[in-house]
Amino acid sequence: MYSKYGLVDESVRVFHEMGSKDVVSWNALLSNSLRNGMPREGLEVFQEMRKERVEFTEFTLCSLLKACSHLKAVRLGMQAHGVVVTLGRDLVILATALIDFYSDVGLIDRAIKVYGCLNCRNDSVLHNSFIAACVKNRKYKDAFLIMSTMRPNIVALTSILAACSERSDLGVGKQMHCVALRLCFVDDTQLSNALLDMYAKCGKINQAHAVFDGIPHKDVVSWTSMIAAYGSHGRGHEAIDLFTKMEQDGNGVLPNDVTILAVLSACSHSGLVEQGRECFKSVEGKYGLIPSSAHYACFIDILGRAGHVEEVWCLYNEMIKKGTKPTAAVWAALLNACAQDNDVLRGEFAVKHLFALEPDKPGIYVLVSNFYAAIGKWDIVDQLRLEMKNKGLFKDMGNSWFSVCHNDIETNKFMKFVSE
Repeated sequence: MYSKYGLVDESVRVFHEMGSKDVVSWNALLSNSLRNGMPREGLEVFQEMRKERVEFTEFTLCSLLKACSHLKAVRLGMQAHGVVVTLGRDLVILATALIDFYSDVGLIDRAIKVYGCLNCRNDSVLHNSFIAACVKNRKYKDAFLIMSTMRPNIVALTSILAACSERSDLGVGKQMHCVALRLCFVDDTQLSNALLDMYAKCGKINQAHAVFDGIPHKDVVSWTSMIAAYGSHGRGHEAIDLFTKMEQDGNGVLPNDVTILAVLSACSHSGLVEQGRECFKSVEGKYGLIPSSAHYACFIDILGRAGHVEEVWCLYNEMIKKGTKPTAAVWAALLNACAQDNDVLRGEFAVKHLFALEPDKPGIYVLVSNFYAAIGKWDIVDQLRLEMKNKGLFKDMGNSWFSVCHNDIETNKFMKFVSE
């Protein structure tokens, strides 16, 4: 009871006051640590269980794997996998925990191997976990393949739509939309949010808005996703109008820090300085949120593009006074503002901090080179290009995806699904 309400110390005290402690008690203490964001303490509980020779249950091993995921403790997680194999446990709950662990630590090939060795692959929970793992690690083809062998459900469809968003795969995304309509899943808010994001990432802003209008119970993600979609397509005024509608007619849904960031980004893309200023002021004044470095970076970018350089540096000073640590994004926005105003002194101040934070990032070299080119210092531009070459740094080439006939190019057929 105590752990559910975040009363960690009380729950630990009750545990130690218990006369006899069985595996259920130990598992409860282990779960308590994980539930309250204390994975390291959870590992300490597990070590105590080993010392006391408490027999592990499936729940114990699942909790251990979850702690290893949080801490990126690869070696210990693999040892837990060995225990699972030694005990001969072939259960869905353990298989799911193993797949989640390997996915979280970036060892997706091991997750695929775990999935392939199981005798319980007809379980939808396991399918969902494996699809989510593949999507998280950009193994989209494997995710699509598993999806085509199962009866679709809301969780799996949501994961596949996330893959379609990443790949800008409108063809498969539309198929998923049709499946969701046929199975009456479109009333699910999370799935509809994924549909909205997919259409927006594929450049179909009107379809995204149609999905948004059809969501019966819009949450903060729904509003934020649609605002971000308008902003990324250069439709800043519509993003602002939607934000205003959210404030006035959002059925009690309040903006969060991500919503504010989406509005600021929309203002930046569309050059809406006054609207951006009003939005930034509302972060603390209206919503009681603490502006993050991302908020500062975005608003600095808005002001810098408009040539308000002195206001930019006033904002920077305010940020420092409030104890917010500037990130590379903040320094990049400051540098761009200096380039606009040919401000050499403060620009080189920003360059110094950028290289201190990101000394070997090609994008930073390009940004700094552009600054020196803007102020006419071509000798430094040449030095930076030579330094990039000597370090083996190359600017990432731009690329884009397009769909051919809305079908899978490799198999030349639409995705098929099985029924139960």
